Amino acid sequence: MASGARGAVRRLKLLGLAGVILVGCVPAQSAQLPTRASLDAYATAERELDARVRELGRSFDGEVGIAVRDIDGGFAASWHGDRFYPQQSVSKFWVALTALQRADAGQLDLDQRVTVTRSDLTLFHQPIAGQIGENGYTTTLGNLMFRALTQSDNTCNDIVLRHAGGPGAVRAMLERNRLDGVRFGPGERLLQAGIAGLQWQPAFSQGNAFFAARNAVPLERRRAAFERYVEDPVDGATPNGITNGLARLQRGELLSPESTRRLLTIMSQTHTGPNRLRGGLAPGWTISHKTGTGQVLGSVQAGYNDIGILHAPDGHNYALAVMIGRTSTPLATRMALMQDVVRAAIAYHDATEAENEGR
Repeated sequence: MASGARGAVRRLKLLGLAGVILVGCVPAQSAQLPTRASLDAYATAERELDARVRELGRSFDGEVGIAVRDIDGGFAASWHGDRFYPQQSVSKFWVALTALQRADAGQLDLDQRVTVTRSDLTLFHQPIAGQIGENGYTTTLGNLMFRALTQSDNTCNDIVLRHAGGPGAVRAMLERNRLDGVRFGPGERLLQAGIAGLQWQPAFSQGNAFFAARNAVPLERRRAAFERYVEDPVDGATPNGITNGLARLQRGELLSPESTRRLLTIMSQTHTGPNRLRGGLAPGWTISHKTGTGQVLGSVQAGYNDIGILHAPDGHNYALAVMIGRTSTPLATRMALMQDVVRAAIAYHDATEAENEGR
């Protein structure tokens, strides 16, 4: 059964028609209606995926949300899928989406030349800082977007955000497209300063100034700011909200065909987090993804994430989100969780494809 027919099976089930005997109404383009055995096999695969996702979420030592969505078929499984978790650099995905929508509308030229100067620097991960000379570094907005996504460069992302209209433009994009379950924060500088209990100052972008200022914050004040952020993240998103957005991107509902291909291709070249979701890939599978990593206070990290679209060798697609809101577990344990989510989606795909091949 091709992926379109698989979707038809899903739709029958979602409409509650799985147990109805259809007489004299064979669809014109369908050579064979799904049998009871076929529907039972799909139901078994769905139950197994749902159980596996719940098992992974339940057994993890930390606050985690997981969502797996069959983009072409419609089935979705989740663990705490409607809770808000800190996005951190996952939010760069929404910035790129906003910029590309504006480019599609003729309101933004991604070939525009931009000179990046020292005054543009933000904090934390910003590899572009090493290329800024006395006269700055000149490139295109499109290249900055590429760096923001593939390298998670904070300075590149902030410049793209500024040209795309700022945080308000991203929030308007989310509302306009009814991308529920996703918030967008105030931008990297204000967000990270606030998590640390600080007010942003331009000097923080130079050298170790931010870290020195953060270390000088009284521990109780810093902990209070940290906890407020984790409990109600201003940049928060739900795993179900994220996978809905990813699915709509893959289906071509958010961007032009050219921009859809561009964004997915860029995300397939992400360098960060090679052992997160990407580490669970089976031969022939690929992923377009975006990571997010938050600040650490003591032994606790606020935000350790990876989201993406998993592409099967046969062209089927799955949207995944693993959002760790707070944890002290070793990095290897967190990455193993993400890899296991990918393996669960692949096992589901293999189980349903085995049924297809038997028909």
